[in-house]
Parts: sequence; C-alpha cells; structure tokens
Amino acid sequence: MKLAIVGVGKMGSALLSGVLQRGLLPAQEIGILDRDAARSASLSERFGVRHLELKDLSGVERVVISLQPGQFFPVSDQLAHPATGYLSTMAGVSTAALARHLGTRRVVRAMPSLAATIGCSTTAITAPREAVESGDYAFGLSLFGAVGEVYEIQESLFNVFTGMSSSGPAYVAVFAEALADGAVRMGLPRQLANSLVVKVLAASAELLAAKAHPAVLKDEVASPAGTTIAGLAELERYRFRAALIQAVEAATKRSLELGEDLAS
Repeated sequence: MKLAIVGVGKMGSALLSGVLQRGLLPAQEIGILDRDAARSASLSERFGVRHLELKDLSGVERVVISLQPGQFFPVSDQLAHPATGYLSTMAGVSTAALARHLGTRRVVRAMPSLAATIGCSTTAITAPREAVESGDYAFGLSLFGAVGEVYEIQESLFNVFTGMSSSGPAYVAVFAEALADGAVRMGLPRQLANSLVVKVLAASAELLAAKAHPAVLKDEVASPAGTTIAGLAELERYRFRAALIQAVEAATKRSLELGEDLAS
C-alpha cells in the first residue's frame, strides 16, 4: 500500500476524502485504521479503501498519524517501521519526538485546522532533511494541499500557528454566538440573528481579503458619531482586542506546554 491513515476522526477522514477527491492515490492503495473498529469499517466500505490492523502497517510506504498525542505514545512501537515515512497532525509533538519514537527521521509535522473538513484548512508544515530527500515532504504538501492552503514555516513557529490559526475557528465561533445573542437581546428573532451572523462573517472575510489592513475596513464602516463607533467604544471598554490577544498567547503557551509534557 502507498498510504495508511491511522486515526480517522474528523481530521483523518477529511484527509482521506481530500486524497480521493483530488485523485492523489487510488482507493485500493489506501488503508485506514482507528481504535473505533466500527467507524474504520464503515469508512472503508464507504470509500472503498482497506480496513487495517496494526500488524498490517509493515510495508506501507507512508503513514499519516492523526491521533491525539496521548493515544500515539502507547502504540508508537507498533507503528514504527524503518522503511516507512510518517506524516503527523498531532499538536505539540515535535519532529524530534516523532523521530525518536518511530526510529526514523522520515517524519513530516503538520498542523491543519478543522476547516479541513470543508476543504478550507490552513496547514503549517515542516520536516527534517531526510523527509525532504525521501519525497515525504513533497507528498505532505500535496496531501494537505488537498484540504486547503499549506504554509511552509519553521518548527519554532508551530505553537503560535496552533494558538492563532488552528484555534481561531473556536474564537470566531464565540464571537459569532455573542453577536447573535446581542441581537436577540435587542429583539431580533433567534433564527434571523443566527442567519445574519453567518452572512456578516462571510461578507467580512471577503472585505478583509480586499483590504490592506483590518483597520481600513473598520474605519470605512465606522462613520463619525455613528452607530458603529458607539459599538466599537464598548468593545474597547471591555478590552475585546486585549482578550483576543491574550487568548492567542494562552493557546500558544499551552501548545508549548503540551509538547514539553509529551517530551518528558
């Protein structure tokens, strides 16, 4: 087999779907493995890929590890095969840790986001020289490119990438919920408020993409002595921007702590 995906939760199944939709590999050259055997069997039947067990990984050309870090270390010895290349989506697990536990430096570290499930992920990727020379890194660029945009960054930036980009959808979701709640508080029906929030976020994203800086969009919406500037003044009073900055900082530090905990 050319590829095995270990862990087919949201991320693993999104990668599987992306590989097949882009035609990177035919279904018969792909296998999947999950601790939930029923889920693995269901996806195997749905996509026409092989349903695997740990013993079947020997001889697989490349393995994607899409597990929670705590699930990885107890089975790392069983995943390790010297002729295999590995691609990891595990938060906090460095290339050095992957190499140490898998017995090879043919390791690629990637940090995608939940948006991979709709083909809109922003994925950070890095790898040591051995993975570049073996072609594993190039394969990783294609693999994660099948579910969104890929950013080649140095590993020292992975924690902040995780804290901002990968965690970002959760921050936006809280903002969206609060915005809708504010409208409901002032009398707008819930269904309409929720629908409008989605439209506002989608349109704002398009507008931001066309501007040189977010402040340009803010200034264009906020007319003198108008409604928007009154609302913005309240956001400043409650330190909205500072809270977001601190959220990214906290998530970045937690990603770093997670890596340190796993290393020890």
